[in-house]
Amino acid sequence: MSSQRIKSISEYHHIMGLPKPGHPMISIISFETIKRLPAGGPIKLVLPFYSIGLKRNFNARMKYGQQEYDFDEGILTCMAPGQVLQIETETDQLLNHSGWLLLVHPDFLWSSPMASKIRQYTYFSYAVHEALFLSKKEELTLIAIFKNIAREYQGGVDAFTQDLIVAQLDILLIYINRYYARQFATRKIANHRLLEKAEELLARYLDSGQLAETGLPTVQIIAEHLSVSPGYLSAVLKTVTGKSTQQHIQEKLLEKAKEKLSATSLSMAEIAYELGFSHSQSFSKFFRSQTQLSPTAFRQSFTTAKNIVGNLDSIQH
Repeated sequence: MSSQRIKSISEYHHIMGLPKPGHPMISIISFETIKRLPAGGPIKLVLPFYSIGLKRNFNARMKYGQQEYDFDEGILTCMAPGQVLQIETETDQLLNHSGWLLLVHPDFLWSSPMASKIRQYTYFSYAVHEALFLSKKEELTLIAIFKNIAREYQGGVDAFTQDLIVAQLDILLIYINRYYARQFATRKIANHRLLEKAEELLARYLDSGQLAETGLPTVQIIAEHLSVSPGYLSAVLKTVTGKSTQQHIQEKLLEKAKEKLSATSLSMAEIAYELGFSHSQSFSKFFRSQTQLSPTAFRQSFTTAKNIVGNLDSIQH
């Protein structure tokens, strides 16, 4: 399925079978007015505007940043311009969903502080994105703001329209920020459990002797074993530890390398092979990039430290 690059809010309305928007740079849509996807779906769209969608009871599959969502509960997603949205349904399936969709072109914000402020909200980013799951009270609060924007949008454009809509958008984004902070706080325990599982999985893999045959596990492989998407796994690890999944893999590999250098008499070539490196030079390059020492220098410093301790013990006895 190839991506379809949408050029404007008006084009999005046309594709979705909606009337022309009341303003070329902003639109607020009730999801109940979108009955089916174009050509029966599935679709994969690249949107040039900000999109904030509050959905409920959506009988289709939606993917954003490789994360798949279901909509049995109230859920909110935020997309920045240039990101890809994929929606899949059965052929010619009628959509049964409710909620609100707010589309805002960046040009609409140019004359206001919101033009730069909106870019500071990290929940628009793929890197840390996860959908926002709302309580009933939170959902009602956001719906009230969507309706305020809808009233301004539908009431006709005058000299105050833009300022009032931008003010409501500002309030909406602050509430979303508050609710995301709550979500990450309440998920802290679950996030730490995911971290523990990831580290246990890496430890078992490194201890299994498989590295020589299969090489390091990829982020994709680890995520599949944990039944999450690679993006979600990296987002959780980044939130809990400040490190990505790839950095965790390298950190655990470095620990195993130090163990072999300090506790065995294996040659550099043998250690490199057991750790999945095709050449000892590659292993040395990796080790130096992580520690600023060559593997040989690390082994020698460790041996020297052991000899000093041994001499002190013999003097004391």
